[in-house]
Amino acid sequence: MQTTCAKCSHVISPTDTIESSNGSLAHLDCARPRMLTPDERALIFRYCWDHTVAECLTCGRGVGWRELAADPLDGRSNLCPHCRKDLTENVRAHLYRCALMPAQVRQRAEALREAARHLVKQSQQLRDAADVLVREAEVAVRKERQALRDALAKAAF
Repeated sequence: MQTTCAKCSHVISPTDTIESSNGSLAHLDCARPRMLTPDERALIFRYCWDHTVAECLTCGRGVGWRELAADPLDGRSNLCPHCRKDLTENVRAHLYRCALMPAQVRQRAEALREAARHLVKQSQQLRDAADVLVREAEVAVRKERQALRDALAKAAF
């Protein structure tokens, strides 16, 4: 079984941006499950505002933070201003390797992202384990029910 979002019921992948919602995992923004987190945006704004933060592989251009486009009608952001390709993952990759960001800040950001991935993975493992236990319990109930029926059938003769 896979972990699903408590808000939209879609599967949560390890690369999605998540939050805790009433003790369950949920997308931070269900319409944009892989969006940059507010922390990631703050780090980009603070340390990367004056240089290229993404290379668009489609049109081959470097894009700075201030150049990234958005399409408010369909909720997309971090778009290449030339070809409109979503560059969110490219920006995120830059964030975790930017030499202008202090190493300690970059390491903490990576640790936070890894903790979120681990949470999704652990949630999926717990769901899988619970699913196995439920199936084992169902088998045990069927066996006991059959044993009871067999005992009743013998008692009737």
